[in-house]
Amino acid sequence: MGAPTSVMTGLARRLVIENVISENVANDAVAAAAREQVRLTAYLVGKGLAKPMDIARAASVEFGDPIFDLSALDLDQIPKNLIEEKLARKHGCLPIYQRGRRIFIALTDPTDQAALRDIAFTTQLNTVSILVEEDKLQATLDTLFKSVSNFLGDGADESYGDIEFESGGDEESDQEETRATEDDAPVVRFIQKMLLDAVAAGASDLHFEPYEKTYRVRFRIDGVLREIARPPVQLSKNLSSRLKVMSKLNIAERRLPQDGRIKLKLRGGHSIDFRVSSLPTLYGEKLVLRILDSSSAKLGIDALGYEPDQKALYLEALEKPQGLLLITGPTGSGKTVSLYTGINILNQPDTNISTAEDPVEINLEGVNQVNVDNKVGLTFASALKSFLRQDPDVIMVGEIRDLETAEIAVKAAQTGHLVLSTLHTNSAPETLTRLRNMGVPSFNVATSVNLVIAQRLARRLCMECRRPQQVPVESLRQVGFLEEDLAKGFQLYEPGSCPKCKDGYKGRVGIYEVMKVTPAIQRIIMEEGNSILIADQARKEGFDDLRRSGLKKVMAGVTSLHEVLRVTTD
Repeated sequence: MGAPTSVMTGLARRLVIENVISENVANDAVAAAAREQVRLTAYLVGKGLAKPMDIARAASVEFGDPIFDLSALDLDQIPKNLIEEKLARKHGCLPIYQRGRRIFIALTDPTDQAALRDIAFTTQLNTVSILVEEDKLQATLDTLFKSVSNFLGDGADESYGDIEFESGGDEESDQEETRATEDDAPVVRFIQKMLLDAVAAGASDLHFEPYEKTYRVRFRIDGVLREIARPPVQLSKNLSSRLKVMSKLNIAERRLPQDGRIKLKLRGGHSIDFRVSSLPTLYGEKLVLRILDSSSAKLGIDALGYEPDQKALYLEALEKPQGLLLITGPTGSGKTVSLYTGINILNQPDTNISTAEDPVEINLEGVNQVNVDNKVGLTFASALKSFLRQDPDVIMVGEIRDLETAEIAVKAAQTGHLVLSTLHTNSAPETLTRLRNMGVPSFNVATSVNLVIAQRLARRLCMECRRPQQVPVESLRQVGFLEEDLAKGFQLYEPGSCPKCKDGYKGRVGIYEVMKVTPAIQRIIMEEGNSILIADQARKEGFDDLRRSGLKKVMAGVTSLHEVLRVTTD
């Protein structure tokens, strides 16, 4: 057959010249493919008008490109994080290899500039076309995205009509939300399922983590991270984009960390906030959601796990009209809940309470809460200065981080205000020396601080499956049990296993070191005594340290010895 007589260019013309299809078939196919908005090669193969290899050979002759055999490709080596199924299916293309700033794209028509342009825009890389056969390209796409379809189709089709997410309040955000919901409905349902499952499981945090060849979702339950799901890595961008839309973050910004919030409204008017943090990592954006449930601040002091004498000391400090009350411990030790519990007790109509937090985690009616924003100059110190001009009775500072904040907090505590705040130290005695090390004069530390609480969170034993544990007496002495404890006798328990718990534990309980700054401790501070001397004096006055407080929980059968050793070993 000679050259086609009609006006025909590119791959269609070459197919006619190479006798793969007739000129009439070519004209009809070009028109039909355009009408149905499909690629010419896909139309010809789908209708059985030409063999994939014949089309590939004709394209190789026309464009001078060799044919790459996709069946020999190791799918594990494909840069999956660059692939979005919608784009790959639309153009019939597949990124198969990345070298530096270049990405090699498998195509059946190397002149498909629309596909190359879209890939270049999406990846911000330079594209190089690779010629492949239509049937092998489709088979590879099906294999890659089969796991995605199976994953989203399994357990992600539930109805969530009883929940809703708070609108962003601006038209552009709402339109983006609508587009995401319409385009990625299975991903939307999966995200909703993860949020609801986390709330139901009592998780404190959700982690969405992309890696080179895997993706995982983990919940922090009772202080321990547990893997919950492994979505296909191809969903990495879809999941991060959906979460960023929900938390009103900039979905186009993938190079810098961002912070946002999601408000989940449940049936019955109950709502839960999620604090969202995005972080660019090597293989995509990791997102961590912290669950902020305002009901946790209203549990009441009895639910926190204080010993009777410790509870009495805390309430006594809250009743004082002035002074500094400090709560200390590592991240995740429950300091925020302890602070909010105190604020909730003080929150009365005749009390003016102001808080400076970074960020505000739990909204409390009747409390004037301020979000610290260092970018605009609203620091803890500047917020404290403003508070003092607004006739406060109680001030809460989310954290004392520097000398300026410490000095203003101490000044406020010495001038008729009750100040509550946190520090990051390991024990109550170390908190007092930390203030001195910051530069606060010893006299001010001794006269302003009323009470220091150091705390940890330990997992509670499941009462349904805990089982007795036998430990040698000498081992008990070594970990801190007193002779009077051994004389009284007690039963130790270890975790069991049952359907109602996680590894033998269910929930958490606080372990506290509550130390009142007595005249004797004030004297040690004034004499520049170190934390060891302060701890010795606290022990003489009957204040339990963290280990002793934890061992009391062990003797009461609330938690295990292993768990107490885990959370109280520095």
